[in-house]
Amino acid sequence: MSGMQFWLTPDGGGKRLRLPVNPAVLSVKMAQGYQDISVVALGERTVFGEAGLSEFAIASFFPRDYHPGYCEHMELEPPWRCVQLVEGWMRTRKPVTLDITGTAVEGVPATIRSFSYEERAGSPGDLYYELALKQFRPVQAEPAAEQQERRNGARTPPATYVVAPGDSLWKIAQRIWGNGDRWRELHAANQAAIGKDPNRLQVGLQLKVPT
Repeated sequence: MSGMQFWLTPDGGGKRLRLPVNPAVLSVKMAQGYQDISVVALGERTVFGEAGLSEFAIASFFPRDYHPGYCEHMELEPPWRCVQLVEGWMRTRKPVTLDITGTAVEGVPATIRSFSYEERAGSPGDLYYELALKQFRPVQAEPAAEQQERRNGARTPPATYVVAPGDSLWKIAQRIWGNGDRWRELHAANQAAIGKDPNRLQVGLQLKVPT
């Protein structure tokens, strides 16, 4: 026994499967997201993106009988029962969790991309299989409140605003709220500093932004 354990756990719980025979070779493919762009006068340049999804390829077999020379544990599931488990997980269209103890591959959610198996002459009852998995990364849905805020054009305004050259209350309201017609709210909140004439803004004046 090698001491390394290969586990597959279905999403949401359920019966786990520990591979009875560790694969002779575990293939792991990692990718990094890159984008090559062409910049005028500079030529082609590379932009780094997020890491891609890792891919895992496992090839081994489900033995009919326990053998101390290659089996990692004695609690063997019947080979066809192992096949049914894997095929059942694929039908649920949900990820599984891949754990390979003693490695960096622990608690990795993955989708089963392909699964093939066969019975070979000379090994009656044993099922040889190839299993391909790919790391699972779900789409993060935008919360409903944020969706509504984005549709409404709502913005989170700053607490204060410093008047810049060329500013008017309408321009400032448009910049911080996306609605220039709210300039009167700015004037009302800062009338003591601005004065009665909303058009007389002093550059550098710090305005309070009402909430």
